[in-house]
Amino acid sequence: MQNKRFTIILSIAAIVLLIPLIAMQFTNEVNWTLADFLVGGALLFGFGSLLELTLRKAKNTKLRTALGVAVVLLFLLIWAQLAVGIFDTPFTGH
Repeated sequence: MQNKRFTIILSIAAIVLLIPLIAMQFTNEVNWTLADFLVGGALLFGFGSLLELTLRKAKNTKLRTALGVAVVLLFLLIWAQLAVGIFDTPFTGH
């Protein structure tokens, strides 16, 4: 079960990365570079792995839920920072 769940998480991350790749074939509005794909892949695969580790190690349902929500919120915060720069840091996406 655990290996199957990890495979599903990594497959979803790969499919999400295919979306901008396919969109680039049809429009000039999406213009990702290799660096964008590398950062996106590291972010998706890293947080997918962190989520899987959290689900494996936490046995209590409430703890699993709380840690899972925390991982997802951290992912969304970093994603938003890289995309639009919600904080004033040198790591903004523009």
